[in-house]
Amino acid sequence: MGTWDEAMGEALALAAEASAGHDVPVGAVLVGPDGAILGRGRNRREADGDPTAHAEVLALRAAAQALGRWRLDNCTLVVTLEPCLMCAGALLAARVPRLVIGAWDDKAGATGSQWDVVRDARIGSKVEVIAGVRGDECATVLHEFFEARR
Repeated sequence: MGTWDEAMGEALALAAEASAGHDVPVGAVLVGPDGAILGRGRNRREADGDPTAHAEVLALRAAAQALGRWRLDNCTLVVTLEPCLMCAGALLAARVPRLVIGAWDDKAGATGSQWDVVRDARIGSKVEVIAGVRGDECATVLHEFFEARR
């Protein structure tokens, strides 16, 4: 995919589904080397009562199941919000070499803001991080969700 706008659009649609289910509106898609979407995920912590049901983890699981393997090398994870520590670890464990982020997470982000786990010199693999794709749109979705709950 030359531009990541289209994939981020898919992730934003998933984020809207999460919001409708009273989950924090985060969506993620895992894109294969040919540009096809291999896995989709949206936050489902509230829906499933599962603390690990983050959009990124669910997208990684769906892609691994579709491919029949845990290694997701040559793929790209596209997510509306910067991943947390758990999701950054899952990204590394799956050997995903590229991450595309919409909005930064200044409170709990682990791929460049609070921490940079995916590019830590103590870890062998390095993940390319492309940030700010439809960033204002992604940030607005989150801002509106939390404003409505205050």
